[in-house]
Amino acid sequence: VVSQKDFPLQEVGRMMLDRNPENYFAEVEQTAFSPSHMVPGIAPSPDRMLQGRLFSYPDTHRHRLGANYLQLPINKPLSSVRTHQRDGPMSLGDNGGRLPNYEPNSFGGPAENQAARELDVHTRLDGLVGRHSYELTDADFEQPRALYRLLSDQERKDLVENIAGNIAKAKLVFQRRIVEHLKRIDSDYGGRVEAILKEKNHDY
Repeated sequence: VVSQKDFPLQEVGRMMLDRNPENYFAEVEQTAFSPSHMVPGIAPSPDRMLQGRLFSYPDTHRHRLGANYLQLPINKPLSSVRTHQRDGPMSLGDNGGRLPNYEPNSFGGPAENQAARELDVHTRLDGLVGRHSYELTDADFEQPRALYRLLSDQERKDLVENIAGNIAKAKLVFQRRIVEHLKRIDSDYGGRVEAILKEKNHDY
């Protein structure tokens, strides 16, 4: 959750959904979204969660759909892409034809296009790289706390009832553990969820 007060949204385009899927498997199950799919001019922030997802999402797609998942009709771009990617299971299209898959080459193969290069951004980072034990602190709850406090009364009510309704199906030991985390986000949030759980389960 990035504070829109500190970082106002900037519209860069619009996505229009103009039809429903014709085939659920081909157009829904095989879709592969990733935050690493960016157009030139947009770059990721050094946020730790985002940095991890830049790698983990494509890895998941490769495991789930295969190495050539970006060649599936639902995932491929409208403009043809010329890369050094070759072979692998379910390779679609002409697989690069007879062009070489290395660079530099003298036979008209793909070449790097500097126009699509990511903008050079330098970010100052401080700290030590190493193995560190992790301890959950109040700082880990700052973002969900800020989001909860932005919600309207009705939105908070809907959230509390939705969360409590699902948690109530879990074992008591897990219900209590989850409520502890919710109280660290906001005492009102955790308290309201806990009250509903007590109503639903008298052994709580």
